[in-house]
Amino acid sequence: MISVLVIDDDRTIRETLADFFATLGYAARSAATATEGRASAAANAPDVALVDLRLPDATGLTLLEALQADDPELGVIMLTGHADVPTAVRAMQKGALDFLEKPVDLETLEASVSRVAELVRLRREVARHRTVQDERVRSAAAPPASLERLVELAAQNDDVPVLIVGETGTGKGFLARRIHDRSSRSAQPFVDVNGASLSATFLESELFGHERGAFTDAKSAKRGLFEIASNGTLFLDEVGELATEVQPKLLKVLEDGAYRRLGGTTELRSGAHLIAATNRPLVELVSAGRFRPDLFYRLQVLTLAIPPLRERPSELMLLASTLLPKGATLGATAMPAIVAYGWPGNVRELKNALWRAALLADGAPIESLHLALTGAAVGSSAPEDLSLASSERAAIRRALAATDGNRVRAAELLGIARSTLQEKLRKLGDE
Repeated sequence: MISVLVIDDDRTIRETLADFFATLGYAARSAATATEGRASAAANAPDVALVDLRLPDATGLTLLEALQADDPELGVIMLTGHADVPTAVRAMQKGALDFLEKPVDLETLEASVSRVAELVRLRREVARHRTVQDERVRSAAAPPASLERLVELAAQNDDVPVLIVGETGTGKGFLARRIHDRSSRSAQPFVDVNGASLSATFLESELFGHERGAFTDAKSAKRGLFEIASNGTLFLDEVGELATEVQPKLLKVLEDGAYRRLGGTTELRSGAHLIAATNRPLVELVSAGRFRPDLFYRLQVLTLAIPPLRERPSELMLLASTLLPKGATLGATAMPAIVAYGWPGNVRELKNALWRAALLADGAPIESLHLALTGAAVGSSAPEDLSLASSERAAIRRALAATDGNRVRAAELLGIARSTLQEKLRKLGDE
């Protein structure tokens, strides 16, 4: 049930509005002053507060700030008989969700309260997830629960190489950092390098360092990342793209910790923990002769596979809520779209889509994520059914699959009431 608090010093207006919302089935309360209104809001946690701009003991704008400080998720609608554009702008900047001039049309007011109440519900749902899932809120790209045991195992055995596999954008670098932070090496350096970003010579120099004159432009000696990492962690991303001439030297470091700088004769040693990552199947690269089998066997002693986001629908809404830019909110129509979309770019694509949508929404709730049409049917060459009914059906089925058919939880995942889900199932012929 939606609850409304009317704060107005005019008794007739106050009681009329409270009675109006009560007849609509809302839980309605009223207060005559800012002090009474703030106390009532603190005691009853209403969904929406209707605040008169002029109150006997404070301005409506002052009360708005106080109410927002007490309950950041509360939806406030300002009412005034003295509307002007600058005042309306200030009210919206301070957090008001609507600004209506008295005498207000009751139908318009009810529509505004209904819309604001839905936004408040979404805000509180996000806040609830942030409280319940505190660890995941701090780490929006946190690995699925099934990976946690392997992360702990990798952290506890930080003398064993780790191989992280997963599609682009699934958070392999985040997982490597997570392992480092939980290991006994957490106070030591964490350094990273991309195996596909440099030519063989420069990658060898980056990893192992070089002596002066080792190659053109090598005007001074340089320490390599294995030397810099020392007893910390070296994260080697895109290891499948590693040049074949560099692979034997990497294997030697893994075997006994020994290496030489490029152009050098002195044997150096590194105690760095190597974590490698790839989005390509190394077995196929080995079969094609592009990756040394002995290096592959050494790397895959402990392998962590991150599933793509499309296989983790139950995490989608939590991830979406935590990846949103500060102050942005998701509208009701955005949620089914997020669940239905295939997310071929995984967490990275989700974050970019949310930030782009927030910019385009310009402060309003995000309703459209402007998603690529191909994402809803990843890997399919068949023509897509792009109708709204098809997208809605796909979102509902993914939500039901993610919750093992539990309609209450599926409705929560979709951001709609259970009765609404039932009605949609009936209309779509899935009841």
